[in-house]
Amino acid sequence: MTDPAASAGGRVRLVIFDFDGTLSDSGDWFLSVVDDLARTFRFRTVQPDQVEMLRRRSSREVIEFLGISKWKLPFIAWYVRRLVGRNVGQIELFPGTPNLLEQLKTTGVKLALVTSNSEDNARRILGPENAARIEYYACGSSLFGKAPKFRKTLKKLRVAPNEALAIGDETRDVDAAREVGMRAGSVLWGYAAEDLLAALKPDALFREPQDILDYVAAHR
Repeated sequence: MTDPAASAGGRVRLVIFDFDGTLSDSGDWFLSVVDDLARTFRFRTVQPDQVEMLRRRSSREVIEFLGISKWKLPFIAWYVRRLVGRNVGQIELFPGTPNLLEQLKTTGVKLALVTSNSEDNARRILGPENAARIEYYACGSSLFGKAPKFRKTLKKLRVAPNEALAIGDETRDVDAAREVGMRAGSVLWGYAAEDLLAALKPDALFREPQDILDYVAAHR
């Protein structure tokens, strides 16, 4: 489902995907380890009846609610990457992801992955065939967020910001894309609730993978 305002956008030469919650269905797995994370890093545990409430809060608000100090975030991300590496067999791609990547590649659009997860984890979960369709990986956590990685990706692939579309499932994905001057697309099958994402007015909202293919096709 694309936003009507998105029709004003120009050509898309590059699609930059987030990984967890966008291509990888890791939400249930993460909830299964969040209590361990809370004990290890001493932040508030998430009760089952709080999950839906947190889906309606921004990334920053979730961090504040859980009482996580910002300096801990890179260490938590490192710890989570290690856990994912040990449990890649428990994490699957969202239905339609392989076809989405294959169809996008046939259009000639460039594909990149920007994630706080590790490249090795992402490649293992994607599988060799899907991983090979990604032209550039910018992985690992950063105190400065995704915006610097977006800039590095644009420079590496020689694409102007207004010719790139960043697709994620959280509010911070939209914020980072706008900081760099790229278009932002939000998937509705990931972490953040639809009403929260819609309130940010991204350039496009995607209810299913076909919506991404339709958007790119309309902007080629």
